Amino acid sequence: MSTLPPAGVYNIDVVHSTVGFVARHLVAAKVRGRFNEFSGVITIGDSLENSSVEATAQAASVTTNNEMRDGHIKSGDFLEEQTYPTLNLKSTKITPKGGDKYELVADLTIKGVTKSVTFDLEYLGTGPSMTPGASVVGFEATAEIDRRDFNVNFDGALENGSLVVGNKIVLELAVEAHQQV
Repeated sequence: MSTLPPAGVYNIDVVHSTVGFVARHLVAAKVRGRFNEFSGVITIGDSLENSSVEATAQAASVTTNNEMRDGHIKSGDFLEEQTYPTLNLKSTKITPKGGDKYELVADLTIKGVTKSVTFDLEYLGTGPSMTPGASVVGFEATAEIDRRDFNVNFDGALENGSLVVGNKIVLELAVEAHQQV
Protein backbone atom coordinates (compact mmCIF):
# COMPACT_ATOMS: atom_id res chain seq x y z
CA MET A 1 0.00 0.00 0.00
CA SER A 2 1.33 3.44 -0.95
CA THR A 3 1.21 6.41 1.33
CA LEU A 4 0.58 10.00 0.38
CA PRO A 5 1.39 13.20 2.25
CA PRO A 6 -1.52 15.35 3.37
CA ALA A 7 -3.33 16.95 0.42
CA GLY A 8 -2.22 20.48 -0.35
CA VAL A 9 0.19 22.64 -2.29
CA TYR A 10 3.83 22.54 -1.22
CA ASN A 11 6.56 24.97 -2.28
CA ILE A 12 10.05 23.56 -2.70
CA ASP A 13 12.43 24.93 -0.06
CA VAL A 14 15.59 25.83 -2.01
CA VAL A 15 17.70 26.13 1.16
CA HIS A 16 16.95 22.53 2.15
CA SER A 17 16.78 20.92 -1.31
CA THR A 18 19.23 19.89 -4.01
CA VAL A 19 18.83 19.63 -7.77
CA GLY A 20 21.95 17.78 -8.83
CA PHE A 21 23.55 15.58 -11.46
CA VAL A 22 26.44 13.18 -11.87
CA ALA A 23 28.48 12.79 -15.07
CA ARG A 24 31.37 10.49 -15.92
CA HIS A 25 34.65 12.30 -16.64
CA LEU A 26 37.50 10.63 -18.52
CA VAL A 27 35.91 7.22 -17.89
CA ALA A 28 37.43 7.03 -14.40
CA ALA A 29 35.83 9.75 -12.30
CA LYS A 30 32.39 11.09 -11.52
CA VAL A 31 31.79 14.83 -11.49
CA ARG A 32 28.92 16.06 -9.36
CA GLY A 33 27.11 19.29 -10.06
CA ARG A 34 24.03 21.12 -8.93
CA PHE A 35 21.85 24.10 -9.70
CA ASN A 36 21.78 26.76 -6.98
CA GLU A 37 18.72 28.60 -8.29
CA PHE A 38 15.51 26.64 -8.75
CA SER A 39 11.88 26.69 -7.72
CA GLY A 40 8.98 24.32 -7.79
CA VAL A 41 5.56 23.34 -6.57
CA ILE A 42 4.31 19.93 -5.51
CA THR A 43 0.55 19.51 -5.50
CA ILE A 44 -0.75 16.56 -3.49
CA GLY A 45 -4.31 15.72 -4.42
CA ASP A 46 -6.73 13.24 -2.91
CA SER A 47 -5.23 10.65 -5.31
CA LEU A 48 -2.07 10.19 -7.37
CA GLU A 49 -4.01 11.15 -10.50
CA ASN A 50 -4.66 14.55 -8.92
CA SER A 51 -1.06 15.06 -7.75
CA SER A 52 1.68 16.81 -9.72
CA VAL A 53 5.14 18.35 -9.67
CA GLU A 54 6.45 21.36 -11.59
CA ALA A 55 9.96 22.76 -11.22
CA THR A 56 12.39 25.10 -12.97
CA ALA A 57 16.16 25.41 -12.60
CA GLN A 58 18.21 28.37 -13.82
CA ALA A 59 20.95 27.15 -16.18
CA ALA A 60 23.27 30.02 -15.19
CA SER A 61 23.27 28.76 -11.59
CA VAL A 62 25.04 25.47 -12.40
CA THR A 63 28.07 24.72 -10.25
CA THR A 64 30.54 21.86 -10.07
CA ASN A 65 32.93 23.71 -7.74
CA ASN A 66 35.21 24.49 -10.68
CA GLU A 67 34.74 27.89 -12.32
CA MET A 68 36.34 26.92 -15.65
CA ARG A 69 34.21 23.75 -15.95
CA ASP A 70 31.07 25.67 -14.92
CA GLY A 71 31.71 28.19 -17.70
CA HIS A 72 32.06 25.34 -20.19
CA ILE A 73 28.80 23.73 -19.00
CA LYS A 74 26.99 27.06 -19.49
CA SER A 75 28.39 27.38 -23.04
CA GLY A 76 26.95 26.14 -26.32
CA ASP A 77 28.78 22.83 -25.88
CA PHE A 78 26.38 21.94 -23.08
CA LEU A 79 23.46 24.02 -21.68
CA GLU A 80 23.76 27.13 -23.89
CA GLU A 81 22.33 29.17 -21.01
CA GLN A 82 22.21 32.45 -22.96
CA THR A 83 19.65 30.95 -25.36
CA TYR A 84 18.03 28.43 -22.97
CA PRO A 85 18.07 30.04 -19.51
CA THR A 86 15.93 27.40 -17.78
CA LEU A 87 15.57 23.65 -17.42
CA ASN A 88 11.98 22.58 -16.71
CA LEU A 89 10.24 19.54 -15.30
CA LYS A 90 6.50 18.84 -15.34
CA SER A 91 5.08 15.53 -14.13
CA THR A 92 2.74 13.57 -16.36
CA LYS A 93 2.12 10.44 -14.27
CA ILE A 94 2.82 9.10 -10.79
CA THR A 95 2.49 5.37 -10.18
CA PRO A 96 2.80 3.56 -6.84
CA LYS A 97 5.48 0.87 -6.54
CA GLY A 98 4.63 -0.10 -2.97
CA GLY A 99 5.19 1.52 0.38
CA ASP A 100 6.81 4.93 -0.01
CA LYS A 101 8.20 4.18 -3.51
CA TYR A 102 6.76 5.61 -6.71
CA GLU A 103 7.52 5.97 -10.37
CA LEU A 104 7.37 9.60 -11.49
CA VAL A 105 7.12 10.21 -15.22
CA ALA A 106 7.84 13.80 -16.18
CA ASP A 107 8.46 15.93 -19.22
CA LEU A 108 11.99 17.30 -18.86
CA THR A 109 13.02 20.24 -21.04
CA ILE A 110 16.70 21.02 -21.60
CA LYS A 111 17.93 23.29 -24.42
CA GLY A 112 14.39 23.57 -25.77
CA VAL A 113 14.04 19.78 -26.16
CA THR A 114 11.32 18.05 -24.14
CA LYS A 115 11.53 14.33 -23.45
CA SER A 116 9.69 12.01 -21.10
CA VAL A 117 11.91 10.85 -18.23
CA THR A 118 11.10 8.22 -15.59
CA PHE A 119 12.30 8.86 -12.04
CA ASP A 120 12.47 6.46 -9.11
CA LEU A 121 10.75 8.51 -6.40
CA GLU A 122 10.75 7.96 -2.66
CA TYR A 123 8.48 9.77 -0.24
CA LEU A 124 10.58 10.36 2.88
CA GLY A 125 7.80 11.49 5.18
CA THR A 126 5.88 14.41 6.59
CA GLY A 127 6.56 16.52 9.64
CA PRO A 128 5.55 19.80 11.20
CA SER A 129 6.77 22.96 9.52
CA MET A 130 8.12 25.93 11.43
CA THR A 131 4.96 27.68 10.23
CA PRO A 132 2.17 26.83 12.69
CA GLY A 133 -0.48 24.56 11.18
CA ALA A 134 1.58 23.68 8.10
CA SER A 135 3.41 20.50 7.13
CA VAL A 136 6.75 19.84 5.51
CA VAL A 137 7.33 16.87 3.17
CA GLY A 138 10.45 15.21 1.85
CA PHE A 139 11.16 13.35 -1.40
CA GLU A 140 14.17 11.94 -3.24
CA ALA A 141 14.18 11.06 -6.93
CA THR A 142 16.74 9.73 -9.39
CA ALA A 143 16.74 9.16 -13.12
CA GLU A 144 19.27 8.52 -15.86
CA ILE A 145 19.24 10.41 -19.13
CA ASP A 146 21.37 10.45 -22.25
CA ARG A 147 22.48 14.06 -22.66
CA ARG A 148 22.45 13.71 -26.46
CA ASP A 149 18.65 13.26 -26.33
CA PHE A 150 18.52 16.93 -25.27
CA ASN A 151 20.97 18.21 -27.93
CA VAL A 152 23.81 18.36 -25.42
CA ASN A 153 26.22 16.99 -27.98
CA PHE A 154 29.72 17.91 -26.81
CA ASP A 155 31.86 15.12 -28.21
CA GLY A 156 35.34 15.80 -26.82
CA ALA A 157 37.47 12.66 -26.97
CA LEU A 158 40.98 11.63 -26.02
CA GLU A 159 43.57 10.13 -28.37
CA ASN A 160 42.38 6.62 -27.48
CA GLY A 161 38.78 7.53 -28.39
CA SER A 162 37.40 7.61 -24.84
CA LEU A 163 34.97 10.44 -24.09
CA VAL A 164 35.96 13.40 -21.94
CA VAL A 165 32.38 13.50 -20.63
CA GLY A 166 30.09 10.48 -20.57
CA ASN A 167 26.75 10.54 -22.36
CA LYS A 168 24.78 9.12 -19.43
CA ILE A 169 23.85 11.67 -16.79
CA VAL A 170 22.27 10.73 -13.46
CA LEU A 171 19.79 13.26 -12.11
CA GLU A 172 19.49 13.43 -8.32
CA LEU A 173 16.75 15.41 -6.62
CA ALA A 174 16.45 15.77 -2.85
CA VAL A 175 13.46 17.93 -1.99
CA GLU A 176 11.98 19.45 1.14
CA ALA A 177 8.74 21.30 0.49
CA HIS A 178 6.57 23.43 2.79
CA GLN A 179 2.80 23.46 2.67
CA GLN A 180 1.16 26.68 1.58
CA VAL A 181 -1.09 27.97 4.33
